[in-house]
Parts: sequence; C-alpha cells; structure tokens
Amino acid sequence: MIFLTLVSCKQQNSQAKTEEKVATAEEMQIFGEAFNSDNAIKEAEIAQAFEDLGETDTLTTAFYGVVTDVCKSKGCWMKVTLGDGEETMVTFKDYGFFVPKDIVGREVALSGKGFNEKMSVEDQQHFAKDGGASEEEISKITAIKVTRSFIADGVILEK
Repeated sequence: MIFLTLVSCKQQNSQAKTEEKVATAEEMQIFGEAFNSDNAIKEAEIAQAFEDLGETDTLTTAFYGVVTDVCKSKGCWMKVTLGDGEETMVTFKDYGFFVPKDIVGREVALSGKGFNEKMSVEDQQHFAKDGGASEEEISKITAIKVTRSFIADGVILEK
C-alpha cells in the first residue's frame, strides 16, 4: 500500500512538472536553437565580460538584454543592451533564422558567441540603412568603429 502511494505521488509530481514545462514553453518563442536560459547572465555581467575580452578573444555564453533596434527589412539583426550604456550588435548564426521586426523594448535571452570587432564603414552604413536611418545620418558614418558583436545561435522571446 505504501509503495503504491509513493509511486502514485511520483507520477503526479512528474506530471505536474511536465505540465509546468509545457506552460513555460507556451509563454515564449524560440528562434534558432533551443537552449536553457536558467543560467543566462544579466546585462551588467555581460557588459563586464565584453570589457574583459582581448582583441582576438571570443566569449561563449547566454545572457539577457533588452532589444533597442531591429533590422526593418527582415529582422536579420538586432541591437541589445549590455547594461553599461552600451549595446551589442546581434546577428544570427549562418543567417539561419530571423526575429520579428516589432520587438524593440522587449527582453530577450540569447545564446551564442560574443566578441569585439572592428566594423567597416560599409557595414556600419549597411546596418544603419537597414535600421531606417536617413541618408544624412548614413553619410556621417566615416570611420571604422570597434563594436561589441554577438552571433546568436538561439534567441528566446517571452510572448
């Protein structure tokens, strides 16, 4: 009798956990590869991690941030806050997925690789155009800029 009660409780507990995971999965959208965001670091920590990167270093991590800009043509890139007043330019691994174009201001979790990059004038102008910048704003981009870049293999967006 005790054995049956224990088995029954374990089955109910297991079923409750499964239902909890389903509810959580229904509350989010996953783009690219799925990943566990439980250990994703916060903005302040990712900002420090980028700061500590050397010129040729790469950081493999998952982090949370707020979307500040998205490619207006396809959703093929986005900019995300880093918590130190800076942001990272996020592209998607092998351009294998895109994100919705209307997610500015929303928090996302990202998984992938971060690095500091010298971005060419041409690339900066291309991203500015995709972001809806005016021709006047684009013409003011005249120098290579060191940017914090991130290639995401997965993005989680809460619904």
